[in-house]
Amino acid sequence: MERIAKFELVTRSQFIQDFMDTFPDMNEEHASRAYAALTLPVRATTGSAGYDFRSTRDFTLAPGETIKIPTGIRVRMREDYCLMVFPRSGLGFRYRLQMNNTVGIIDSDYYNSDNEGHIFIKITNDSKEGKSVTLKQGDAFAQGIFVSFGITEDDEVSELRNGGLGSTSK
Repeated sequence: MERIAKFELVTRSQFIQDFMDTFPDMNEEHASRAYAALTLPVRATTGSAGYDFRSTRDFTLAPGETIKIPTGIRVRMREDYCLMVFPRSGLGFRYRLQMNNTVGIIDSDYYNSDNEGHIFIKITNDSKEGKSVTLKQGDAFAQGIFVSFGITEDDEVSELRNGGLGSTSK
């Protein structure tokens, strides 16, 4: 198998800023403890395609509720790859846990963005059966899969990324 990427933690200061911006009810001590507990995504088995992302805090989502999780993770990858992020299969199957943007696409140049390429994952419990989902800090809730892609023969893009999430359309 070809090795094309490397996960890293964002800096402590970037994580604390993003965690406290995302969760205004949390203080710097909560954010520091969450940062200290971060682990890089790993595959569960040799046959797994997905690298598991873990929650940085405890939460419960009732049907229809949404949460945005700052993962504390960034990824450096080859230019001809992207990282696609999906909910973990079991959570999707049992609770209809869904990504708010259907599939998260992390571009290779996101690594160099203003927010250090900090990956955020926004999910919704779309249960039609009234089921709430509860996850603890450290529980795997999403999975990232590296995918190779090509470009057209006449592609002449020269624009460079200069921002974080959603910046390529600005």
